[in-house]
Amino acid sequence: MTAVARERQFLDPAVVARLGTLELKARTIVEGFLSGLHRSPFKGFSVEFAEYRQYMPGDDLSTIDWKIYARSDRYYVKKFEEETNLDCHVMIDVSGSMAYGSGAITKFEYALCLAAALGYLMTRQRDAVGLMAFDETIVTMLPASARPGHLRALLVTLDRLRLGRETHMSKPLNQLCEALTKRGMVVLISDLLDDPEGVIRGLKHFQFRGSDVVVFHVLDPDEIEFPFNRATRFEDLETSEEVMAVPGVVRAHYLAEIGRLIERYRRELGAAGIDYTLVPTSQPLEMALLSYLSTRARAL
Repeated sequence: MTAVARERQFLDPAVVARLGTLELKARTIVEGFLSGLHRSPFKGFSVEFAEYRQYMPGDDLSTIDWKIYARSDRYYVKKFEEETNLDCHVMIDVSGSMAYGSGAITKFEYALCLAAALGYLMTRQRDAVGLMAFDETIVTMLPASARPGHLRALLVTLDRLRLGRETHMSKPLNQLCEALTKRGMVVLISDLLDDPEGVIRGLKHFQFRGSDVVVFHVLDPDEIEFPFNRATRFEDLETSEEVMAVPGVVRAHYLAEIGRLIERYRRELGAAGIDYTLVPTSQPLEMALLSYLSTRARAL
């Protein structure tokens, strides 16, 4: 197996699902991802050296390169790219519909891994990271922080999350938006199985308040492709309502409806300047991390 293949396998949801703790999953995902970036165009992993320039009165003496002075008898200072930190708030949907999973990992498990990996990556970038879990109300809220030990608190909080019941995203979105006191970044991880008008309106509110928004639309491949062939009993995981359906009869209508929902989110969020990414739970997590880094690079 090549080095690239080894790196990519640790981004495979089926492999991630077999790892131990959430902390191990986050570290493995991010380190595999970063080692695969090679010549990354993204800034922010550390303070990056830019160039030398001649010393000017008032410059910090600690920036003088004394080795250059010893060779040239001239004072030069190291110029560094400005280090800009963000307040990043990760919102994770813990409503009942997130329990569905046809493969090695459920939507909820995938969302937990993605949230943990993002928290790990944000911490490496010295960003302040916050967390909000919600169903029809806010279940858990962890204020954004960049203090040592905060990542551990974030991972413990994620590990303790349990699935709730029905989704009602408008209220939690508005509550978080009102609580934000400075511009930053908001990352939403959800299956978005809610009234799209309310969801889109709530996300636009963040944009209006000056925050950049990234949306990860997490769906199981079954929900996108509807591969069922036999008469099947379907259960609403939020209301426990059950219905029998013949897939051949309802498939065309279902695929049209889910297609319209996805396209509406993609079109209207995109028009509002909100980054939308459809993330099937069978897809390696690298695409979601790349989407986040792309948005962050533009936000700085």
